[in-house]
Amino acid sequence: MRDVHTANKAVIAPLRAAMYDFDESDVRAALDVLVTPDAVVHMCHPFGDLTGPAELYDACYAPLLSSIPDLERRDWIVMAGPDEQGADWVGAGGFYTGTFVAPWLDIPPTGHQVHMRFHEFYRFGDGKVTEIQTLWDIPEVMMQANAWPMAPSLGREWNVPGPATLDGIVPGPWDPERAKASQQHIIDMLEHMKKHPSQGGPEVMEIERFWHPRMNWYGPAGIGTGRGIAGFRNWHQIPFLAGMPDRGQYLDEITYHFFGDGDYAAVTGWPDMIQTVTDDGWLGIAPSGKRITMRSLDFWRIENGRIRENWVMVDILDAYRQLGVDVFRRLREFNKARVPGVVPFPVGER
Repeated sequence: MRDVHTANKAVIAPLRAAMYDFDESDVRAALDVLVTPDAVVHMCHPFGDLTGPAELYDACYAPLLSSIPDLERRDWIVMAGPDEQGADWVGAGGFYTGTFVAPWLDIPPTGHQVHMRFHEFYRFGDGKVTEIQTLWDIPEVMMQANAWPMAPSLGREWNVPGPATLDGIVPGPWDPERAKASQQHIIDMLEHMKKHPSQGGPEVMEIERFWHPRMNWYGPAGIGTGRGIAGFRNWHQIPFLAGMPDRGQYLDEITYHFFGDGDYAAVTGWPDMIQTVTDDGWLGIAPSGKRITMRSLDFWRIENGRIRENWVMVDILDAYRQLGVDVFRRLREFNKARVPGVVPFPVGER
């Protein structure tokens, strides 16, 4: 039987290679081979939905390369598998890096190396990508430029690492039993998470059953990382549930795509959460009683039957947008006294 999932990972390898030594013509050529002309591309705010490889490059990669001329892509997770509906996916996680020398999305340049995490999910049909769902950690770039205009993170902000086991580029052949076990562990964990607070206190989640005591929860910039179960609860879960206690109650309005590969599992959805901001609010925003959707693209690594690492990306900027806050407008207001010019590149050379 043909191992379609290992084959799909191989299909995106030329794009990953072209983006490592980022060159416009090479990247455009790789995108043209990989992505169908009518592919639906869901990008994070402020890019929105796009169509096909040319529009994706022109709207997203061309401005990024202009601001980071030595742009480089590094992947530390590449995994694949089928979702519950039988669609085939490849999930890639890592970061873009290079020297930030020109304004990007009105973020002032630093002249120094910058780091921007990404989670990118590719849906395949007949060996080609027909849909892409992507989150870039743009707030992380704002923070490195000392230009973040919103509330400080509760968790730790840092350069989020790849897997501790250095095995995130999952090799083939795809093992259906192992993949299914990893995927099911995550599904079961999330079902237990939804029991709190509507069905009882924290004990109903059975966190210790699913999560390793030394787990790392790598949240997006704006939330930050939590170490251990206490760190996860203190810096993310408690404020999240306090501000949006009705999460997990609108399952008929969202779509999940879960898949597994080895000790890794992933979920993608556009959106995959709906909840109402109430109580004391969230992310420093006063409660509005407004129901919002959220896009979360996640990876988990399971070690000895429990989750040891969880990489989480949420479209934080889109959540702010739905709550009536234009983060980019606030960024411009906070930084209007800074000179938004271009830093000569290579920096400092004569």
